[in-house]
Amino acid sequence: MFTFSLQKFLFTFAFFALMTTTSYASKSIEEKTETYNPVPSIMHHISDSHEWHFWGEGENSFTIALPIILYTNTLHVFMSSEFHHNEDGHHVVENKGNKFVNVHGKIYLLNNGELTTQFDENHHVKNATTPLDISITKNVASMLIGLILLLLIFVVSGVKAKKNNGAPYGLLSFLEPLVLFVRDDIVKPNIGKNYNKFLPYLLTLFFFILINNLLGLLPGSANVTGNIAITLVLSFITLIVTNISGNKSYWGHIFNPPGVPLALMPIMIPIEIVGIFTKPFALMIRLFANISAGHIIILSLISLIFMAQSGLGDLAAWSLSPVAVIFVLFMDLIEVLVAFLQAYIFTLLTSLFIGLATVEHH
Repeated sequence: MFTFSLQKFLFTFAFFALMTTTSYASKSIEEKTETYNPVPSIMHHISDSHEWHFWGEGENSFTIALPIILYTNTLHVFMSSEFHHNEDGHHVVENKGNKFVNVHGKIYLLNNGELTTQFDENHHVKNATTPLDISITKNVASMLIGLILLLLIFVVSGVKAKKNNGAPYGLLSFLEPLVLFVRDDIVKPNIGKNYNKFLPYLLTLFFFILINNLLGLLPGSANVTGNIAITLVLSFITLIVTNISGNKSYWGHIFNPPGVPLALMPIMIPIEIVGIFTKPFALMIRLFANISAGHIIILSLISLIFMAQSGLGDLAAWSLSPVAVIFVLFMDLIEVLVAFLQAYIFTLLTSLFIGLATVEHH
């Protein structure tokens, strides 16, 4: 039974690795005349986008169009498919009398009277401005999918648990240990007797990061928690919750550090104030860097195949492919561990910061 389950598990990861390689190769297969540079393709895959691309190029690609929502002096709503997969600024979309272009994933509004995009010597757009962009991008769509999945999982599990008199079974038997782990091993020890006040936020934080980390491992998926804007918002919420909940002792240690000579107060107080912001800043960078690094390593390993093909020929590429795929499989397994680990660390440090801000000193 164990061997069969292990075989299915490894087959699933091998399939994901093959799909990832196929999707990634679609942007690279035409570049054979010169040494392949993987950086643009890697950055394209880990960046946000106005469309959800899976494989293929141009009109032959498999892409899900997403709604583009822009505000200038009026609201503009249209689908990303109107750009026809063009991101070099050559395809102009006209909506309500305004002209828009897509340059490297960023939407520009052409100035009045302009018909085409013009660039300066550094390839920056010089005859357009950037409207307020509140589009449903790939990351936003992935977050909505994650939210729907979490709601379905917990609501369905809760309803089934009530019908079964609270006894966990099925999916709930997997979720209950995770919830108890967060409550008993993370939140309680760090916050103390008032942990119930913060438990809903910390559980939401843990499962939000976990579900998006796991979704990010699927081929063609979005890099949500590897986007610094997402980790910035999560860290900012932690900053607000921590400092709003801070008691007199917490603020007293910042503006009147105990045991510090009066002469050192002008030095210590600014350091303590800076420390308020460096803690959530470290949270932001840690999650962003670890998730992004994993994606970059996997894509870099796949890139070795195409670098070998462009530099040494097809034989070298075929010889290197098994090695690259094995390492990609290994990294996929590591990334599953990292997905849980980063959700754990972010929740642990957040509960620790809240605990330090709310602890009662006697």
